[in-house]
Amino acid sequence: MAAANNKEITMDIPNLVRVYNDGTIERLQNSPIVPPTLEDPTTGVSSKDVVISINPPISARLYLPKSILSQNHKVPILVYFHGGGFFFESAFNQLHHNYFNLFVSNAHVLVISVEYRLAPEVPLPAAYDDCWDALKWVATNSEPWLIKHGDFDRVFIGGDSAGGNIVHNIAMRAGVEVLPRSVKVLGAFLSHSYFFSSKPIGSEPVEGHEQSVPLLVWGLVYPSAPGGIDNPMINPLAHGAPSLAGLGCSKILVCVAEWDPIRDRGVWYSEAVKKSGWKGQLELFEVEGEGHAFHIHNPESANTKKMLKRVADFLLQ
Repeated sequence: MAAANNKEITMDIPNLVRVYNDGTIERLQNSPIVPPTLEDPTTGVSSKDVVISINPPISARLYLPKSILSQNHKVPILVYFHGGGFFFESAFNQLHHNYFNLFVSNAHVLVISVEYRLAPEVPLPAAYDDCWDALKWVATNSEPWLIKHGDFDRVFIGGDSAGGNIVHNIAMRAGVEVLPRSVKVLGAFLSHSYFFSSKPIGSEPVEGHEQSVPLLVWGLVYPSAPGGIDNPMINPLAHGAPSLAGLGCSKILVCVAEWDPIRDRGVWYSEAVKKSGWKGQLELFEVEGEGHAFHIHNPESANTKKMLKRVADFLLQ
C-alpha cells in the first residue's frame, strides 16, 4: 500500500497506527498534551511535572488534592501507568490530566503518573524497566510533595489497558526485588488490562484470532519477545511463566467492563491469581454497559463515578 507522498506503509493497524518504511510512525489516537496546573479551577487539584531520570528519559506528573495542601496529613501514594497499547498516549495528555483532576479530588491520594518510553521507537521491555525505575524513585521519597504528604506504608500501583499490564509485571517484579528503603507495594489495581495469548478464551472469536488487534499490537511493540504472544509479560499463564503466587502486594482490584473486547482477559487473570496460591485479597469489579477504558474517555459519566468510588475505596480502606 502506498501513501500519497510515495512512502510505503509497512504496518497498518486500523484506527490506531501506521508505520512507514522510512521509520515514520503515525499515531491516530493521541490526545493533546496539556500543562500541569498549580490549582485546577474546577477541582482544586494541583499538579506538577518532575524528571525521574535523564538517561533513560523518564518523567512523571504528580497530582495533589487541595484538601491536604495546607496540612501535614499523610495520604496513600498511587504510582500510575497510563494506557495506549505501549505505543501512544502520555501521562501529560488531556485525557489522563482531566481524569486525574477528578479522581484525585474524590480519592484524596497523591498520584505519580509515569511518562515511560513508547514503542516502536523504543520497544519493550523498556517501558517495564522505566516504570520499575519510577517506582524505585518514589520509594526513595526525596520529592517534596512525597516527603510532606506521602504515606509510604500505603504505596499502590495502578493502570489502565497497557498500564494494567504494566501493573501486573511490576507487581511480579516487586515480589522478587527489594525497593529502596524497604518500601513495599501494598496494593495494585488493574483496569481493562491488556493481556492476550495464542489461544482465544471465553467469548473471543476463534476465526481471525491471529489477526486480532491485541496480537498485532504486541508484534509492533515487542517484536523480539521470546515466545511471541505467549511471552509471560502478555500471557501470565504461558508455559514457563512464573507463578502468580509471587505477586508482590497484599491486595488486588481487577476492573473490567462488559463491552470491552478484552473483558474476559481480566476475569481470566483474576481467576488465575485466586488459583495460584497467592495469599492476598482479590476483588473483581465489573461495570455493565461500558467499553474499553471508558472511564478515561468519559471521566464525568455516572459509570465512571461508580468505578472511581470503588477504586478510591480500595486505596483508602
